[in-house]
Amino acid sequence: MINKRSWPDYGALLIVCLILALIPLATGGSPYYLRLATLMLVYMTYAVAFNIIFGHTKQLFLCMGALAGCSGYLSVVLIRELGLPPGVTMPLGVLFASSLGAVFSYASVRRGLGVIFVGVITIAFTLVFHNLILGLRVLTSGEDGIVTRGLGFGVLEHRLASYYILLAILLLSLLLYHFLISSRIGLAFRALNDNELTAELAGIDVTRYKVLAAFIGSALFGIAGAFYAQYNGFISPDIFSFVSVDTPVFIMVLLGGMGTLLGPIIGAGVFTIVNELVRPLGYLNLLVYGVFLIVLFLLFREGLVVTLRKMVKLHIP
Repeated sequence: MINKRSWPDYGALLIVCLILALIPLATGGSPYYLRLATLMLVYMTYAVAFNIIFGHTKQLFLCMGALAGCSGYLSVVLIRELGLPPGVTMPLGVLFASSLGAVFSYASVRRGLGVIFVGVITIAFTLVFHNLILGLRVLTSGEDGIVTRGLGFGVLEHRLASYYILLAILLLSLLLYHFLISSRIGLAFRALNDNELTAELAGIDVTRYKVLAAFIGSALFGIAGAFYAQYNGFISPDIFSFVSVDTPVFIMVLLGGMGTLLGPIIGAGVFTIVNELVRPLGYLNLLVYGVFLIVLFLLFREGLVVTLRKMVKLHIP
């Protein structure tokens, strides 16, 4: 039975999904804006995944692009080299990414590593992933990348169909997130977030819940990465680099509000628009990222969702 307190959250989700569903109509079928909107959905899914891992269990995974890239590259390489169908390779890629996330989490918890050390280890994995892609040129084509068009699901080569498939993935991700937070798992997450030692003394299995959060979040990274690899028609190390994925997603979650349902969605939407506006600046857009972080830490530490809650006294999940 659905908790009555959940209905406002489901209502907010419905409104957001209706708005996103109408974007292709609002763009008038423009390929440029449809592609931008599709990229925004990918970013939103990344942000939801990071919100589960970091927003609730304080595991600073700085290998988001690497996890998505592992799934994307594995699915594409298995199709190209072994001729396996995408219906087999994509789940394998997702399983590989989620297993990696679970291993990182388990190792960090058992070793008692703090937030910073987890960040250092995972960013080291990002470097390893990047170098493996470049080194295994026979399989990955190195920095030249792989053309994925014609290798995977034919439906993903149609822009409009791809948009709604990714929208469905985002919606399922949000429903999964809401289910987790509304259940006993969510209570454990909140206890871990407040004080990990107190939670452990209260009988909460810290290892179990942290690994669970990492597994689910990494699986979402894997799903988004695998589908984006097929949709984009081309993958290269730059698409899954730290600057292309980790830095933007970190800003998105902070901008929207960690530990909230719609925060990552709002943050990803705002960031995608701003990022597109500053794209003509070239490499100077990294300066914009830095300014974003400074402003967030100084003025919007709790994110836009919490700030709006306080300003307009409105329930925003």
